Amino acid sequence: MAKKEQSKLVANNKKARHDYFIDETYEAGIELTGTEIKSVRAGKVSVKEAYCRIENGEMIVYGMNISPYEMGNRFNVDPLRPRRLLLHKKEIRKMLESVKLQGTTIVPLKMYINSKGLAKLEIAVARGKKLYDKRDDMAKKDAVRKIDRAIKSRG
Repeated sequence: MAKKEQSKLVANNKKARHDYFIDETYEAGIELTGTEIKSVRAGKVSVKEAYCRIENGEMIVYGMNISPYEMGNRFNVDPLRPRRLLLHKKEIRKMLESVKLQGTTIVPLKMYINSKGLAKLEIAVARGKKLYDKRDDMAKKDAVRKIDRAIKSRG
């Protein structure tokens, strides 16, 4: 029997799914220092204001906050420093093409520690939603909630 892979969710960007239509998702490794990975394992990460850019053929994430490790003293680095993402060149080229041609953006969705103990960042190529799209989504969620409540109260 196959063993199910376990991963520990460290940070989640719920607002990204509210603000964007998600087209494609990718799993990227992230280049961290020793004190940063200890802080990530402690769950002191925020990806809410983060975004990704492609520069010189490399994917870089900006605005991701990894709080300084308490025991790290002089080895701690800037919590908001740009960090390089580890992706295949084909994936980077494909994302660059879609960002240039279709006017999409690259946003991080969640950060987690996979079953092998490596920090991974799930990123997505996304298109921005207009205000009326957000209202439609909220109306659909409300309708589903009302239906669920009616079924629950009936049975």
